[in-house]
Amino acid sequence: MFSKKKNPASVDYEQRELYENARKRAAQKKRLFQHFVIFLIGAVFLIVLNVVIGYQEDFKPLGYNWFVWAVLLWTLLFLIHFFNTLIVNSLMGKDWEAKQVAKLVKKQKERIAELKMQVEKDYPLPRRETARRNEELPSSGNIKPENPDYPINS
Repeated sequence: MFSKKKNPASVDYEQRELYENARKRAAQKKRLFQHFVIFLIGAVFLIVLNVVIGYQEDFKPLGYNWFVWAVLLWTLLFLIHFFNTLIVNSLMGKDWEAKQVAKLVKKQKERIAELKMQVEKDYPLPRRETARRNEELPSSGNIKPENPDYPINS
């Protein structure tokens, strides 16, 4: 309680990211389970509504009762949700995203290097030897800052 050593409960960035990813995945799976339960209750309700109560018994699109089409459509939506949550996320999760980012960064660096070479080829810089010769030429009355022995008022 009164110790001099403070032990901060800090979580580094990677642990925090792993925790957030796990929390998001748990929430996705929870929503999938909720969707499944609601789907089952809704399908039973639609069947009871048509078969037991007799609501819209005469309405048969394409030769099937309407509740069959409603349950099939809902099944399709649930399968899409299932596929997205359990299959796509496991294949294209954080690791896949990191690999894609690394690949794109590598591609951009290669393109930048290629453009740099093209610019150097099209617009070459003057050679160092030529620049040194120009510096060695005597100037008319200018003070050379690299020679501190040179008198200022001469």
